[in-house]
Amino acid sequence: MHDIEDLLHFIDASPSPWHVVQTIEQRLQAAAFSALPEQDCWRLEAGGRYYVIRDESSIILFVVGRRPLAQSGFRIVGAHTDSPGLRIKPNPVLDSDGLLRLAVEVYGGPILATFSDRDLSLAGRLCYRDDRKHIASRLVHVDRPLLRLPHLAIHMNRKVNEDGLKLDRQKELPLLFTTAAEQQLPRQLFLSILEQYTGIEAERILSWDLNVYDTQKGECWGGDRQFIADSQLDNLASCHAALMAMLDPDSLASDHTLVCAFFDHEEIGSTSRIGADGSLLPDTLERIALAQDLGRSDLHRAMARSFLVSADMAHAYQPNFPTAFEPEHRVGVNQGPVIKINANQRYSSESVSEAMFISWCEQAGIPYQKYSHRSDIPCGSTIGPISAAKLGIRSVDVGNPMWAMHSVRESAGALDHEYLIRVLKKFFASR
Repeated sequence: MHDIEDLLHFIDASPSPWHVVQTIEQRLQAAAFSALPEQDCWRLEAGGRYYVIRDESSIILFVVGRRPLAQSGFRIVGAHTDSPGLRIKPNPVLDSDGLLRLAVEVYGGPILATFSDRDLSLAGRLCYRDDRKHIASRLVHVDRPLLRLPHLAIHMNRKVNEDGLKLDRQKELPLLFTTAAEQQLPRQLFLSILEQYTGIEAERILSWDLNVYDTQKGECWGGDRQFIADSQLDNLASCHAALMAMLDPDSLASDHTLVCAFFDHEEIGSTSRIGADGSLLPDTLERIALAQDLGRSDLHRAMARSFLVSADMAHAYQPNFPTAFEPEHRVGVNQGPVIKINANQRYSSESVSEAMFISWCEQAGIPYQKYSHRSDIPCGSTIGPISAAKLGIRSVDVGNPMWAMHSVRESAGALDHEYLIRVLKKFFASR
């Protein structure tokens, strides 16, 4: 259960993509990894441990292999740091009948109804002008319930149980914040919260990226505590599993060049300078090769010997809704990681990469499952097809099964997390 407790602590310390990267960086520094600013010249050593961060919410960590790169290639695990939810607008404070609300914008595809009647708060980063008049940034984490989205009483919405809770994104999503105060302007009340939790004077604050998060901590649940519940299991559970596999002593001593790439913006399509459809991963792999005095031909040889595991969570069978699942592809919680397959390449798996992942599962002594979406329901996608296409390397899409994906409170299996760590360790050790 140690890995599960550590996973829940990892998630609870990371209420926004910017905090995810901060949490990972703290662990990397404890494991003697060195930061590589993109604007600097990189000098790498065989066996060296490094990481590069772009815009504070995407991070790539790698261990330089002891074998020549052109002969061994890269072993890459990709995942994402963002989760669907609500973001605070630039001028958010709404003064309505003596109550102040914060206007939000929907980020990605959350299940909006799950944000109602929860103890919500704010986390992210803000930009400000420092003492030298330079623009600087700082993370902010309001670690107490600050916001709420109360349900309308059933007496005023009699069909809510039959029709479901439907929220107008413009009119009904603003979050209750506080009561208006005559002696203070509404915006000043909001800025005073940011000042309290960052120590930055309100008049210096210029802008922000603020994520709405659920303050309830992660927990194990079930008759034998065999299940877990927390926010952001999609996809911080995959980030944590990959990180644990990378930090394993056997991985750190690998002859191969090992890479973990954790991207922001996956939930909104990955098309950004820090997303999987941007240049961060190709740039980093090329710079690893150039720092070893390899030419483009050697880099292409390395790519041809490389492999990418795209790790993102999968849809577990929920017996209350049997018709939502493909009858012969009902994957179960605590029954092993899932290989995700789609003929239209919404997932990057194909028969060869699928077989290779099965082999690693067998070597690790863990079960595995295969998932295919119903043909009459649109299928989601991952960073797998995007990264594989940009890099030209073989890839498989996998993930642990979970319930309530994109809810503010998701659930998964405790056993599956250990299974995924074990197979990713085996992948990093593969030849």
